Order: sequence, then structure tokens, then C-alpha cells
Amino acid sequence: MRLAFDSKAFHAALRAGHGAAVLARASASKGIHFHNRDMAEIAIDQMKVIARDAALGITADQFGGIALDAQPELVTVANAGIPAFLTNWVDPKIIEVLVSPMKAASIYGEQKKGDWTTEDIYFEVVESQGEVTSYGDFNSNGNADYNANFPQRQCYHYQTMTQWGERELAKAALAKIDAASRKNLASVLVLNKFQNASYFFGIQGLKIFGGLNDPTLYAPLTATVAWGTETDPVVIYDDIRRIYQQVVSQANGTVELSMESPMVLAMSPTNQVNLKKANQFNESVLSLLKTNFPNIRFETAVEYSTTSGELVQLIIEGVEGQETATCSFTEKLRAHAVVQDTSSWKQKKSQGTSGTVIFRSFLIGQMITS
Repeated sequence: MRLAFDSKAFHAALRAGHGAAVLARASASKGIHFHNRDMAEIAIDQMKVIARDAALGITADQFGGIALDAQPELVTVANAGIPAFLTNWVDPKIIEVLVSPMKAASIYGEQKKGDWTTEDIYFEVVESQGEVTSYGDFNSNGNADYNANFPQRQCYHYQTMTQWGERELAKAALAKIDAASRKNLASVLVLNKFQNASYFFGIQGLKIFGGLNDPTLYAPLTATVAWGTETDPVVIYDDIRRIYQQVVSQANGTVELSMESPMVLAMSPTNQVNLKKANQFNESVLSLLKTNFPNIRFETAVEYSTTSGELVQLIIEGVEGQETATCSFTEKLRAHAVVQDTSSWKQKKSQGTSGTVIFRSFLIGQMITS
């Protein structure tokens, strides 16, 4: 057995004749007991020998048995704590990074036209024509006929890839992340974000147009004042009423329009807050619109904040069973075969778009409000 104690204090106690007291204290405080008096006396004699040897310069390694330092030198590196990573905690809840909503389909409607083999889409436009003459029993004058046109739009097919490996999946699983599923979700989002952009702006270089840049759209009106600075809700309401009047003028009596016709008022979220402006009678722009245009609905999209200013569109949704415009796609989320490699996989996903097809652009009115 080895004992650790303060050697100087121990020697001083022995020289003072307190050996028995030291043993008694060791018994009381440390639980070191000697079963008979002879063993106690032997221990005292041993202590005296140790004290003598220490006085003669004999080291503990030479006589062994009792360590002479209360605080021996450390063999390991001094350390005051545990590894810092043991105090870290990872929240298992995954926080999604937000992206802007994709609203084109809810504004213009959406239809599948063609499939992934389609290169061009043609639309049949038929116009009735003819003339009449005075009646006569033997007259064969007059004529009724039709004229057909086939306006065309191109199709654009696009793709994205997802790839994942065995070790990658295992490492992500340590953080409770299903990497394969997350990559599949990302591929769907990337494809749909592009699809939504094509519905608003078309595809440059192809005969694919969007709901905001179709060349057949009429030039937008200019607001009486910037809606953001206007405090009188009636002024903003009158601007929207002017857009409706412009649509009626563009139709030029070819179709019957009324203020009860189904229509959509589309603008940016920034601009929509102006519809909440109210007068001293607590009558807001929104309440005026709902009262006078009972079948109007409201949509917002960040794309209406354009480089030219805040754009507002008033769209008559359809007349005589024919929709005014529709977003056109050839394919939605075509998932191709999963290809397996030695320790990884990859998969292609594709879609197709023809942009937004506007059948009757005169039923869309526009205004720049700031």
C-alpha cells in the first residue's frame, strides 16, 4: 500500500513525538486501522526509520512503501473540462427556407396541352363571315362562310438531376436528415419555380409568351396618383373602375360585358395593402369593389412588382364558355428511371411549358400604379 502526505509536516510530527497521534488521526479520518498494539508500534518505528532516511537523503524509490509528495506530478496533459462538442445540441426540427409563392396558375388558370413529344401547339381560331342580298325567287346571291387561322406556340422542355450516394445518406442520417427525400423535394421545387416564371414571362428566343409580356396585350393605363401616396380610397377605386372601362372599350361591343362578369384583379402583395385604405365612413377600396363588382376575386403575385412600376391587371375570366387566358404545359413532373451506380444513384426529372396562352387579350386591362 502507498500513502500520499505532506512529507515535511510528517517529519515534523515524528520529531515532536506525535507518531501515535498521527496513527490515531489516520484511523479516525482516513479509515487506516492497526489491529493490535504491536502493529501500531511497528508502524511508529517504520515512520521513524523513514524520517531518518529522509534526513540522510535516501529517496522514496530506494526504500519504497510511502509516497513523500502530497501532489505528485501529472502524467497526462492538464485539462479543465470535457470536449466542447459534448455540450452541443441539434434541434431535430427542420426549418424550411421560404420561397415566393407560385401564383400564375391561380391567376390565369392552367391546362395540359400536348405531351412530352410535342414541339409546337396550334390553336384553331374560326371567324364567321358572309353577306346578304335582296330576296328574289330566282336569285342565288349572298354568301355565308368562315375563315380559320392557326396561331402557334412552341414548347420548351427542361430537366433537372438529383444524385445521392450511400455514404452521403449515412452521414446526413446522423443529423436526422433524409437526404434522398430532401433532394427529390428540391427537384420538384426547382422545376415548378421555372414553370411559374415561364407562365409570367415566357421563354426568351422562343414563341412562348407570359401573362405579363404577351405582345398582344394592350398598353397599361397610368394611375391618377401613386396608390402608395394616395389617402382617399375613392381615387384608387376610380382607377380600378377606369381599368374596367378600358376593357369594355377594348371589347368594342363584340362581347357583352357587365360589372357582374367573373373577373380577377391581380397585383403585387405590396400594392394589395392599398385596397384596405378607408375613408371617414370606414368604407374601404375593397368594400367598394365587392359592392359594385360582386364576382370579382383578388390575387397577388410578387411578379407584379415590375421594373416599370407596380402593375395591376384586371382580367375578365371568360366569355361565352371560352376562357380569356390559360397557362399551358405539356408535361408535369415526369420522373425518369433511377440509375444505380456502384455506390450511388441518380435520377432525371423533366417538365414542359408553352407559357401563358392569351386567347382574347382585349379582355385584359392593365395599369401602372406607381
